[in-house]
Amino acid sequence: MMRKCIALFLTLGLLISLGIGGAAAADYPKRPITLICPWGAGGGTDACSRIIATLLKKELGVPVNVVNRTGGSGAVGHTAMATAKPDGYTIGMATGELAMMHWMGLTEITYKDIVPICMVNADPSGINVRTDSQWKTVQELEDYVKKNPGKLKDSGSGHGGIWHLAMAGWMKGIGQAPDAIKFIPSKGAAPALQDLMANGIDMSTCSLPEAATLIEAGKVRPLAIMSDKRDPKFPDTPTLKELGNDWIAAAVRGIVGPKGTPPEIVAVLEKAIANVHKSPDFIKFMNGRGYGMVWKDAATFTDFLVKIDADYGKVMKAAGLTK
Repeated sequence: MMRKCIALFLTLGLLISLGIGGAAAADYPKRPITLICPWGAGGGTDACSRIIATLLKKELGVPVNVVNRTGGSGAVGHTAMATAKPDGYTIGMATGELAMMHWMGLTEITYKDIVPICMVNADPSGINVRTDSQWKTVQELEDYVKKNPGKLKDSGSGHGGIWHLAMAGWMKGIGQAPDAIKFIPSKGAAPALQDLMANGIDMSTCSLPEAATLIEAGKVRPLAIMSDKRDPKFPDTPTLKELGNDWIAAAVRGIVGPKGTPPEIVAVLEKAIANVHKSPDFIKFMNGRGYGMVWKDAATFTDFLVKIDADYGKVMKAAGLTK
């Protein structure tokens, strides 16, 4: 009799807790939401965070406040996203560094510590050279690298940054050492492209949107992008995949919540951000900045994070970028 009473008590407790959780989700949201941006004000991730926050307010009917939590090459902000209370009132704009930082020993946070909600943007790495360079195709450039390993220079980000990783993975994909092209650290794509124009480096593996002004001015030639699909804004630029190299590298942005966020709340956010993503205001913003319009729902975003975490880890180990 005692066992039956205990079982009944536990069952009632579970039903009550589920009922409370369901009711909370049905009532969500009822107060302001915080959206953590792991990078500084004025940058691309900050701008994307703020346009989404503005439009999300219209969808959900509550303020969505962007808070910049910077430091540690993205580790501070991503840790804040992962360790927040999982009630749907703190979410974050995660970037591709989530799949890189733990390999470098900057944090222990991985995709396993967050709940992917949706991916909203991806800007693949490009292989950008000056228009007066001797290489007209990526095959010509690769042939030169194979015959002259270590001679050419590339830049686009800091040491161990996404564009460094992009170059290393590209080289690995054609059977070359990750350092077959010397990577020169820079503070970003803009100074790297200035160096390219000044003949200080031979190429930049930054994204095409970052190089767009110089491409449109006829000063830079994009030989390829590290994606599985061509960029509609640069339809004549082939993908590495078309050329037999499956390596993909991109600067990505997506909305996540801390692990344990109720599925019902994730579903509410996913639907609301899907509406934002296809809204005229968001499309105008993204097109105006040249950012790639990419949508992945919670399930496909999860699969994507699992894949790039493994892929990036392999390349980073080969390039000596892990700790």
